[in-house]
Amino acid sequence: MRIVHLCRHATAAEGEPDELRELTPQGVEQARALGRLLATSPDPPAIVLTSPLVRARQTAELLARETGAELRIEPLLAPGAAVDELRRALAGIDGTVATVGHQPDCSEIALAVSGRDPGFPPGGAVRLELSPD
Repeated sequence: MRIVHLCRHATAAEGEPDELRELTPQGVEQARALGRLLATSPDPPAIVLTSPLVRARQTAELLARETGAELRIEPLLAPGAAVDELRRALAGIDGTVATVGHQPDCSEIALAVSGRDPGFPPGGAVRLELSPD
């Protein structure tokens, strides 16, 4: 089983175009706090994979900085990602991974993997055990 910290991007400003929305000051603090939490977890991530959208990338950059993890942009995690895209994104990667994505994708992935939706506020995360299938 692989450990995946499934994370939703932190709070972003409203606006258009959607893909260019940046984190708010509150979002920056949420992302830093999540990064500190992941860094002290029993299984901190070695890699952070992120959706290419600005708010997700900014969240992931802060997670990577706080955890010392490598950062990779992963187009498969863009809005609309499901568990199959997550599995493809993880192919060939060893160790614990944190992913940064969007809602409702995070809830749908968590439900598919664990049978429950823990809810994903901005900057929220859940630890999943994902089989390699």
